[in-house]
Amino acid sequence: MSRLGTGSRIGQGSRIGLSSYAFFWQLSDKVAEPLSIHQALERTAALGVDLFQICDYAPLETMPDSELEAVRATADRLGISLELGTKGIRPEHLRKFLRLAGILGSPLLRTMFNVPGHTPTAEEAVAIFKEVLPEFEAAGVKIAVETYEQVPTNRILDVIRGVDSPSLGICADPANTVAALEMPREVIDAVAPYVLNMHIKDFAFSRKDGWVGFTYAGAPLGEGLLDYDYMVSKFAPHQRNINQIVEHWLPWQDSEADTIRLENQWTQQSIEFLRSK
Repeated sequence: MSRLGTGSRIGQGSRIGLSSYAFFWQLSDKVAEPLSIHQALERTAALGVDLFQICDYAPLETMPDSELEAVRATADRLGISLELGTKGIRPEHLRKFLRLAGILGSPLLRTMFNVPGHTPTAEEAVAIFKEVLPEFEAAGVKIAVETYEQVPTNRILDVIRGVDSPSLGICADPANTVAALEMPREVIDAVAPYVLNMHIKDFAFSRKDGWVGFTYAGAPLGEGLLDYDYMVSKFAPHQRNINQIVEHWLPWQDSEADTIRLENQWTQQSIEFLRSK
């Protein structure tokens, strides 16, 4: 089955969005005064961005409905659309996030297959998605499975094809798969027909001290190894209305101040890079 060019819709046109991973350190308890999700939304709006993906943000799962509704109210006030991201595909977990998506108004749930205690086979994953997808389809929410090093891309694609639903596709992040020796261009080519969401982060190798090995880490967008132009040529996000969500792999710097400054700098640079394309 090929879905390239079928026009699956998440929103109107391809949009630039920020992930909570663009504020990874500032949302963490590593800093003295972590941002709230409301403050992250305020920062997003101040940067002129109208899409925010709350991805792997643990406090979300324990928020009462009143707090979730307050997050939605903040986003609505700022003119920001929300998307959701989690990990795991247990049916009860997916249904929980479908409910959260309803409260927050998210038309997309990004997830990954494996979590501690549950590493489903391809056959198990197909059965799970066939069980829960009718509920997602009825709610108008799509599931995008992210490419990453723990699960071979071909296995993810076997599941996508096995389920065969336009409501199940790929969240493409070619940076993740390098750790499994899957080259970004090969992954891009393989997943192109099934992409529903794009995670945009750059990456590079640097020599470790003494030239004994390498560090694989993030880089400012446009300065690393991500072949963005090739990815766009294959995914056609503007024609297929695929949103592009900015993330970072920023290592902690020498100080909190330096880390925050660089995190904000990378975010600004990423937005400017994407808008220039």
